[in-house]
Amino acid sequence: MAQAANKSKNLPSDPRNQQTVRAAGGNPQDGNLETPINSSPLVKWFIGNLPAYRPGLTPFRRGLEVGMAHGYLLFGPFDKLGPLRDSANANLAGLLGSVGLVIILTACLSLYANSNPAPALASVTVTKVPGDAFNSKESWNNFTSAFLIGGIGGAVVAFFLTLNSGIIQGLIG
Repeated sequence: MAQAANKSKNLPSDPRNQQTVRAAGGNPQDGNLETPINSSPLVKWFIGNLPAYRPGLTPFRRGLEVGMAHGYLLFGPFDKLGPLRDSANANLAGLLGSVGLVIILTACLSLYANSNPAPALASVTVTKVPGDAFNSKESWNNFTSAFLIGGIGGAVVAFFLTLNSGIIQGLIG
């Protein structure tokens, strides 16, 4: 019994645990842990190339890229899985549904921007936070307005691609 209690006390100092998960910067009170996932070079490269963390982009350009991706990807579920998926107006319903959700997301971003959010902090995965990214209310508002423009534009592009898919397939095949 006494040996089991001693073993349970020694679990955090087990060398196998320190090889896989450890405190970032050696400070366990920071609450930031390095794991094989978030500290791998591939994940750091991928996260560092997302529009939110890529250096040299203006907040407007960041919002435009994020909005375009969201608008384009939201169209599919509304078009193919929505309640009008078997009707002649499925594409239009997908467009209107995705534009509606982009507007709701823009309203949420606007509310967040006006709540005076804290500046972004460096972490294990993102060691260099871009200085001009999200540090002021103005940059958040620029991001939000560009998100709306990009989101609607991405949904419209997806709508036209789906609407003209027969023509596109005829050109390719």
